Amino acid sequence: MDRRTFLATLGALALNGISWARRQRKYEWTDSSLVGGYPYKLPDLPYPYEALEPSIDSQTMKVHHQGHHQTYVNTLNKALSELPAFQELSLEELLSGLDKIPTSHRTLVRNHGGGHWNHTFWWQILSPNRREPSLALQKRLASTFGSWDNFRSQFLEAAMKLFGSGWTWLVLTPEGRLKIVLTPNQDNPLMPFAEERGKPLLGIDVWEHAYYLKYQNRRAEYLSAVWSLINWERVEALLG
Repeated sequence: MDRRTFLATLGALALNGISWARRQRKYEWTDSSLVGGYPYKLPDLPYPYEALEPSIDSQTMKVHHQGHHQTYVNTLNKALSELPAFQELSLEELLSGLDKIPTSHRTLVRNHGGGHWNHTFWWQILSPNRREPSLALQKRLASTFGSWDNFRSQFLEAAMKLFGSGWTWLVLTPEGRLKIVLTPNQDNPLMPFAEERGKPLLGIDVWEHAYYLKYQNRRAEYLSAVWSLINWERVEALLG
């Protein structure tokens, strides 16, 4: 195969990957404007760094946002700079079509694209305005989990049992069921490798960098504190 034929074949494969990803729009359930497009930028927080104190201290928020999240953005941009055929896809399309990305860059896009998407979701799912979930949302969750208290207990228990670093999610499956699922590292339920794919409605970051400055190894204390910060209006809006 000569060079011209090789490049033509490579381009065709890339375009096929793009077409495939676009057919997966059923997983593009979030507001793409929150994560933007390539080249990606670190989004502003919807509140000041100190707004979530005392549950999450301002120093943790600064390190988490300016350090960890910025690194995910930078590394994702570097990976995509070498994949021009994939730059026009939304982040949801990239993540739902990870198995179409060249193996040389797939892990980078998986880890850092996932990190960017997950953290953008995370900042939006927290709020300094501490409110209880609406009765309608509590009833919806109780219809699946038995009661609101059962849902809370099951979700936090799952987060406690997650080994190592990762995320705990409440998702709406394509069949319309509510499920609590776990993902390792920066994976999420949009990805084809997820054990349970679905629309993320709620996610809690269980990486140690999310809480170690304040809580050290006391994950249960962190989870209890962060539960009071959940933006239930956002969860309900995502559920629809």
